[in-house]
Amino acid sequence: MKNILMASLLSLAALFAAPQAQAYCNNCGHVTNIEAYTGHRSGTGGAVAGAVVGGLVGNQVGGGSGKTLATVAGAVGGAYAGKHIAENSEKTRYRVTVRLDDGHSETVTQSSVGNLHVGSAVKIKNGKAVHL
Repeated sequence: MKNILMASLLSLAALFAAPQAQAYCNNCGHVTNIEAYTGHRSGTGGAVAGAVVGGLVGNQVGGGSGKTLATVAGAVGGAYAGKHIAENSEKTRYRVTVRLDDGHSETVTQSSVGNLHVGSAVKIKNGKAVHL
């Protein structure tokens, strides 16, 4: 009888016990929109790379002050060419809008979305939406 009474009390205590608190994630939510767009790349990186390569190639030409002139001309020409090549190449980027669990929305820009789709449960991590 004592065992039955003890088991009943434990069962009642379990029913009225506070539910386990779930960990709250302040940067979790669901994807509400994914927008792909194509943009031009920045020409700055191309200009720097072109200047370095052009300067190295120009440095291989001539001797004395002619070599210096060829190095400068190669750097300037390489910077110009590199800038225009970079600006004329396009890349696809994605704007991902996430409705966070706290009610507000956040939009992040990333280079790929993998298998994300509208409705995916995600976490904003390092400025990108990633699957939970």
